[in-house]
Amino acid sequence: MPELVLQLTRAGFLALLWLFVLAALRVVRSDLYAASGLRAAVPGVFRKGTKQPAKGKTARQLVVTQGALAGTRISLDGRPILVGRADDSTLVLDDDFASTRHARLSLRGSDWYVEDLGSTNGTYLDRAKVTAPLRVPLGAPIRIGKTVIELRT
Repeated sequence: MPELVLQLTRAGFLALLWLFVLAALRVVRSDLYAASGLRAAVPGVFRKGTKQPAKGKTARQLVVTQGALAGTRISLDGRPILVGRADDSTLVLDDDFASTRHARLSLRGSDWYVEDLGSTNGTYLDRAKVTAPLRVPLGAPIRIGKTVIELRT
């Protein structure tokens, strides 16, 4: 009888080990898919309470208004802006609340859209959690962890 219990214990530990490995692979896979942007792009709409941009004004700079990088300015040239802790991000955040690939700002027509890339703590546009790509009005705060960024002319 003790040998049977020993064998069942070994099989149980082996099953738990495999469950742990599979869970770790699932997390890595989801992080890779989020980083590559393999999501369907759904155009965002204005939410109640967001400010409408002034006619004829376009964003020319991304400005960090709060956080460790406050005062940092990035010129916008039409290319997507990746924000996160990864070294190859356009705006590299040294923030414990930011994910490796946290958010992306992209130009669609003449409007900029923010998209959360499956981050752990979420991305917020003017106090609203970003769940789909949303149009970013000029001056609207985008919160990523402790960092706040805005689009400006």
